[in-house]
Amino acid sequence: MLTTDPNGPMYYNGIYHLFYQYNPKGSVWGNIVWAHSVSKDMINWEALEHAIYPSEPFDIYGCWSGSATILPDNKPVIFYTGIIDPEQRQVQNYAVPANLSDPYLRKWTKPADNPIAVADGNMDTTAFRDPTTAWKVDGHWRMLVGSRRKHRGIAYLYRSRDFKKWTKAKHPLHSVAKTGMWECVDFFPVSLFGATGLNTSAFGPNVKHVLKASLNDTRFEYYTIGAYFPSRDKYLVDKDLVDGWDGLRYDYGNFYASKTFFDPAKDRRILWGWANESDTPQDDVNKGWAGIQTIPRKVWLDPNRKQLLQWPIEEIETLRVHNVQLSNQELKLGDNIEVKGITAAQADVDVTFSIPNLDKAEPFDPSWTNAQELCSRKGSSVQGGVGPFGLLTLASQKLEEHTPVFFRVFKGRDKHHVLLCSDARSSSLRNTGLYKPSFAGFVDVDLADKKLSLRSLIDHSVVESFGAGGKTCITSRVYPTQAVFGDAHLFVFNNGTETITADLKAWSMKKPNKMNN
Repeated sequence: MLTTDPNGPMYYNGIYHLFYQYNPKGSVWGNIVWAHSVSKDMINWEALEHAIYPSEPFDIYGCWSGSATILPDNKPVIFYTGIIDPEQRQVQNYAVPANLSDPYLRKWTKPADNPIAVADGNMDTTAFRDPTTAWKVDGHWRMLVGSRRKHRGIAYLYRSRDFKKWTKAKHPLHSVAKTGMWECVDFFPVSLFGATGLNTSAFGPNVKHVLKASLNDTRFEYYTIGAYFPSRDKYLVDKDLVDGWDGLRYDYGNFYASKTFFDPAKDRRILWGWANESDTPQDDVNKGWAGIQTIPRKVWLDPNRKQLLQWPIEEIETLRVHNVQLSNQELKLGDNIEVKGITAAQADVDVTFSIPNLDKAEPFDPSWTNAQELCSRKGSSVQGGVGPFGLLTLASQKLEEHTPVFFRVFKGRDKHHVLLCSDARSSSLRNTGLYKPSFAGFVDVDLADKKLSLRSLIDHSVVESFGAGGKTCITSRVYPTQAVFGDAHLFVFNNGTETITADLKAWSMKKPNKMNN
């Protein structure tokens, strides 16, 4: 079975709901419905019957991605994209619960006044999809729909007073040339102070807004932070932020079609993302499934106000067992120290590296703007000055296979530059049919305290890493042939001439009691 985009996450009457794009008939693309799972803690999940599936003229060829909005009278509404013909022309629809007294909201109905938004004559009807969660300011509801005009990515804005009759605004909320189709657009407020999440309709002097687009042309996402002006319905990106393909990303690895929601139970904003497979479609057919949802992340504005921070939800810590620690572990050039006593194929690892001296940092070339390219040139086996140092995850005993997650520090003209890599090139001895990239991102961190932290969540074929308290995050999908189950190992390493000290805590991770079955 194929699982892709997370759709319509919400918290309603004590239950977390996650819908997601799903092919019940196979592990490749096609036959897409909205699958539906529920949870009380976002860790233990129970799969229910499919919530939305093709049944009406306005969605008979497919029910594609969308969002959920909870109205002020505590009634949830789903927006989704319907495919209306074999040419894949797209319209926007809504669905409502058939029975609000059912705590699991198992059945959903599609009112007869669908669709609520249809592309006009100036728009590309095959590139018009993924309606956002709606928000309300100054008596009007608003939502966005992703699109493109030629190679310009667009977030079209729609307004409504009654949540039923929607009118397209004269201008898009935002658009950017040379970015291609914007899918799975997300637009939400963040507080200028602290890590508390905000309701999607929050607006005021202590609020910034985030606009995220999933880029169909590149299959990665980028986001900006800026100011939203409801009176003009315009969004202005903060100066000094890149608004395009080279912009900020939630995740510099295998992470796409993400969606956030406000969790009122704990006053936080939660980010969901989809990690695709990196093997072949035939591999997926053979194993009978493809695609995973990453660990839900809390997301909030960095105090520097230049980027977001992300961290695995605190509930994931309920799966921790068998803690081991390394304290003040010295790592000299060439050291690989094994972390024993945990299940290395299923682990939560949190380590802080202390750097006594930054003088040996390699010089930084200003032309090194592509982090992934730099990581591929300067991998974990390439000796450096300050770094590479980090973790060797999903490693075989003799390191024939390993997925290194590591930092490397460079000295620029007026500051240090920190690179975080999650390098899958050595992850598997299998040489054909696997995509094994050297994912990487720069880390905007002040090294005044000469410390760098790294947390990695390891789960058999996925490594999710959070650098510097969640400033830079990377998800890798890997397929070792030797480093599996009890034969997987974990090492902490240093391949730089500067000696590094590591303080590490690691836990085996047990399975949830309910695994969405």
